[in-house]
Amino acid sequence: MDTLSYKTVSANSATANKEWVVVDATDMILGRLASAVAKILRGKNKPNFTPHADCGDNVIVINAEKVRLTGNKISDKVYLSHTGYPGGQRKQSPADILAKYPERLVEKAVKGMLPKNRLGRKVYGNMKVYVGPEHKQEAQNPRVIDLNTIKL
Repeated sequence: MDTLSYKTVSANSATANKEWVVVDATDMILGRLASAVAKILRGKNKPNFTPHADCGDNVIVINAEKVRLTGNKISDKVYLSHTGYPGGQRKQSPADILAKYPERLVEKAVKGMLPKNRLGRKVYGNMKVYVGPEHKQEAQNPRVIDLNTIKL
């Protein structure tokens, strides 16, 4: 038996073929959108997925203000942050965040689904979130994907 023919080839930053994709968040549920975007960012939808390398695609999320939350989460869910000073804990509901910075709701959900290490921070930089249907990455010729029809 020739053992050299069974060599495993791992993808790295030089061999990974990264492309740009556009995801429309209109009427999509926030958690389902975020998990699908996180999979695409990591590259888990590709056959050459490598856990230690950035082999995922660059994702552009448009219409972030039209994302939905099910149940009473729009008013009952609480996002906590801290200023760093004593007594500096701040609370926000998704309704407050959607009113002021709608793109941060999607960014926060996707960031929570990525690894908490150097690779996760690098992969998170491959995502752009925009309010409205226009984006600044037309030069990259991104392909539009519909998350409702594809299986990830």
